[in-house]
Amino acid sequence: MDYLAGNYQVIVVGSGHAGCEAALASARMGCKTLLLTLNMDNLALMPCNPSVGGPAKGHLVKEIDALGGEMGLNTDKTSIQVRTLNLGKGPAVHALRVQSDKRAYMNSMLRVIENQINLDLKQATVEKLIVNNNKIEGVITSTGARFNAQCVVITTGTYLKGRVIIGSNTVTAGPNGQLAATGLSGSLAENGIELGRFKTGTPPRIHRDSVNFDKLVIQPGDQQLSRFSFLKVFNPFLMDDASRQVPCWLGYTTKETQALIQENLHRSPLYSGIIEGVGPRYCPSIEDKIVRFSAKESHQVFLEPEGWNTKEMYIAGLSTSLPEDVQVAVLRSIPGLEKVEMIRSGYAIEYDYIKPYQLSLSLEVKEISGLFSAGQINGTSGYEEAAAQGLIAGINAALKARGQEPFILSRSDAYIGVLVDDLVTKGIAEPYRMLTSRAEYRLVLRQDNADLRLTAKGREIGLVSDERHMILEQKLFLIEKEKKRLDESVILPSNNVFQSFLKEKNSSELRSAMSLLDLLRRPELSYQDLVRFNLPHLDIPLDVAEQVEIQVKYEGYIEKQNAQIARFEKAEKRRLPDDLDYSLITGLSTEGKQRLSAVRPMNLGQASRISGVTPADLSVLMVYLEQKRRGVQ
Repeated sequence: MDYLAGNYQVIVVGSGHAGCEAALASARMGCKTLLLTLNMDNLALMPCNPSVGGPAKGHLVKEIDALGGEMGLNTDKTSIQVRTLNLGKGPAVHALRVQSDKRAYMNSMLRVIENQINLDLKQATVEKLIVNNNKIEGVITSTGARFNAQCVVITTGTYLKGRVIIGSNTVTAGPNGQLAATGLSGSLAENGIELGRFKTGTPPRIHRDSVNFDKLVIQPGDQQLSRFSFLKVFNPFLMDDASRQVPCWLGYTTKETQALIQENLHRSPLYSGIIEGVGPRYCPSIEDKIVRFSAKESHQVFLEPEGWNTKEMYIAGLSTSLPEDVQVAVLRSIPGLEKVEMIRSGYAIEYDYIKPYQLSLSLEVKEISGLFSAGQINGTSGYEEAAAQGLIAGINAALKARGQEPFILSRSDAYIGVLVDDLVTKGIAEPYRMLTSRAEYRLVLRQDNADLRLTAKGREIGLVSDERHMILEQKLFLIEKEKKRLDESVILPSNNVFQSFLKEKNSSELRSAMSLLDLLRRPELSYQDLVRFNLPHLDIPLDVAEQVEIQVKYEGYIEKQNAQIARFEKAEKRRLPDDLDYSLITGLSTEGKQRLSAVRPMNLGQASRISGVTPADLSVLMVYLEQKRRGVQ
């Protein structure tokens, strides 16, 4: 028998990266919120690599922070190494990647959750959804506790009917040997939600003292510490001292590694048929790499510290589900790891996920009012993708509970908008990973300007603090002030020192007076180059100087992209009725009718991105909308 255990506005099921963001967003927006977790000791667990960020993923973390989320702040508090990637390329693809102390990350997030007003945290296993008349009313746990709510957010990650696989050994479990959620899948299916089956994996962990680092290549952190958050927090590990960073190490597999894996492919569950779920193409196992790239004699592996005070190291690039004895042999075939001791074996994990075409752009299940889902249950991979979805689902659950319109980011607003639109509109055949190439407007969706793009939006929905808003306003003021100063600061041709400097930089000499602003447009000159010759200058923060330089240097390209965005937004404004019966529209192809009916796009722009919807179908829709506008039947 069940019993009433509590009444809430929003319930979040699962306390991974998606669940933490969803619960915090809802509570911070004033809703009485409950966060339910299988194990309070594993809140915000990093079951895979101990890092946050990287190409496109770092953009997501910056955007989460700009909107008032927690992942960026928590990572900054617990980082032990910081690196900005792709600095040899343009600013659109610069990407911050941070190594975190895993245990510290979890403890820090737990403190935030426990101290958040409007938020309760309880340990429980949710077995059943309470749904009446296609509307969510709450959840029931394995012990019979019934929690009522106006909205529920499911963020169960890889735990739904989780199955861990090592060689021929399989066990019902979640990541890192945690309990699996076995009952909730049935409840979702009973309520008409279509589920699929995906697979992911993780590499072995090794003991640091058993590694010969002389045979590996050191990968130190940056000389200057960068941050994910636009707010500054104290980090007890680095204490603003870049020299305190813990290095990573680069190594390579060998021909011996390749031979070992090929000889044991028949023992790999990936090839023996034990694994049924589809795995991530962009994060393949070492077995997959050896088979798919058989001509390649070596593959990179990275040894990453799991934390500040632990000997455990993670081996990125060596995800595997081979039997343990083979894993040890593979490890010892890598130079530097000849005598390595394996602490934890790698494994594959299969799990149920919700096919995301069943969701709206607010991440609400279309057929069940008030039910939202976010994270790996939606078919994505990665902490950052999960946290981004959790933030959006939490925001929209709170807005729904308050009777307000949903908060939706478009593809031109943010990488988060690209992520959600891809999932809902395009569908997925494998675990989805965010890539910079997925964003059409990446020149304006840079990680450096996430606050300029999104903080005002976060303020409007009540998620951005006064402190964060004041920091943004000050930054905007300083950017414009410095651009004006550069425009009014003129260098004369008679300045021989500057003319010599231009010659050193292979930049054409001045024929007439030129402002610093115009000089900054030259690709061979940097902001720091120019301020040296125009002292005194404003003592402005580095992030302001970065914005000034990017906005000035790329002004023409940015204007072109903004024009593209204007055309894109025109199509996004052509709304499609929620109750439109596509089967009755004459002229639509059969596949077009099926795909449009399944996705139910909000507007013409979203309809154009649905696989199977042809240009001819779009023309029919445009004619239909015009006839509706004119009142023609």
